[in-house]
Parts: sequence; C-alpha cells; structure tokens
Amino acid sequence: MLHMATTHTNSRPVKTAETAFEIIETIRSENGVSLTELAEELDLANSTVHRHLQTLMERGYLIQEGHTYFPSLRFLDIGEYVRSRKNAYSLAKTKVDELAEATDERAQFMILERGSAVYMYKSAGVNAVEVNTHIGKRVPMNASAAGLAILAHTPQEEVDRLLGQNELPSLTEHTLTDTEKISEELAAIRDRGYSINDQGFICGLRALGAPVLDSDGEVIGALSVSGPINRMRGEWFEEELPNLLLGATNELELKIAY
Repeated sequence: MLHMATTHTNSRPVKTAETAFEIIETIRSENGVSLTELAEELDLANSTVHRHLQTLMERGYLIQEGHTYFPSLRFLDIGEYVRSRKNAYSLAKTKVDELAEATDERAQFMILERGSAVYMYKSAGVNAVEVNTHIGKRVPMNASAAGLAILAHTPQEEVDRLLGQNELPSLTEHTLTDTEKISEELAAIRDRGYSINDQGFICGLRALGAPVLDSDGEVIGALSVSGPINRMRGEWFEEELPNLLLGATNELELKIAY
C-alpha cells in the first residue's frame, strides 16, 4: 500500500541498520519465517541473515519457535511506551470507550505521524463491524475520517506538502484523491466541525471524524466513529452522531487543556 509522503533527509542510511529493520519488517509481514526463507526473500547470504538474527535474538527483539523466527514482546513494551508517552492518549482512551458504548459502533483515536493516520486506540460497541485495523496500523490521510479531520486543522504549508509530493493512494473507488476536491472537503470540515468519510477506506463503511485541538489550537489527533452504511444514514448519521462526536471531542479538549 502506498502512503502519503514522509519526511526524508539527505543523510546516508546505515546498511546494517537497514538490513536489521528489513528483517524485522519481513518477519512481521510474513507472520514468521525461517532463516532460509528470509535469506531468499531479502536476497542475502544465509550467513549474513544468521548473524543479524542472532544479534536481534540476543538483544531480545526476536524469538525462535522451531525453525521459525517471530518478533518478541519487547516490541509490545516499546509500543506501549510510545503510545502512553503523551497525556492525551490516556484521556482519549476514556472518550473512545464512551463513544463506542454510546453508539454501539467502532470508535477510535488517531494521530498524524510521518504523513499517515495512525491508530492509537480503538474500541468496539456491541454492533461494531470488525475490519482490518489494529493499534499502530497506518492508513492514508485521504482515506480516513480521522485523517481528513486532522488535515483540516494542519497548517496549509504542511497540507500542501503531504498532498503534493506523491500520487495519493486510492483504497476504494470512493477514496478522495483529487487535491482540489480534498481542499474543498477540508474547508467544509472546518465549517461544520467534523469530517465525513463515505466508503473511502472500505466499501460499505462510513465514518465521521472530529479533530482534537490543544489549548493553543493545534491539532493533536482526531476521534472518529465508523459503521456500515445501512446504519450510518438518516437523522442518526446527519444529526445525532455528529452531536455525540463533537460533544466527546469538546470534553476531551477541555480535559487536555485543564
């Protein structure tokens, strides 16, 4: 999947570090691999891959089950630190749970990092439809209700950079990819206070998103609620759900500020 542009520098990458991360990412994407499979996938000598694997195991980042290597729970420890580093996460978690319970749908809190919308926390109501998302998953900003809500309150220079460097990814036939239409939508979001993603992420799924601002008016993330189009429609989708979402966002902003 293509993602929006990320920040690059002119520094030269360190080859050994690149190889180590390629190994970790391949093991993750393949849900575990053997040394031989990894060497073939990365087109490296078995001895080179073996040295990297041994180092990563000694550092506690990999485990071995039979002949298959997997990421260790060391990443869970690091991930939880990353997620909990800012106070906004713990406060947003409560609001996400409340939104999921109040709507019976799926609610989430997402932030912008390196050009993508990232799931920081999600909660499922009793009628929530399970989709292919998980904590830490990155999705294109233009294909996410939360991502669009964040973009609407991101400085224009940064928006232009994010939208202009690469061709925008299209996840469905409904995904907004035309920069002019996206700019119009961002203006509409600022006007009404929330975003609407009509099947731009998954066909048959609609979502509303609202930005979360700090006391200086800078966007720090967004709350969103998503559900199937047969339920996300009519007065509920056009009036009741926006009011619930905006109310939760306002309460979260007040807690963050005070």
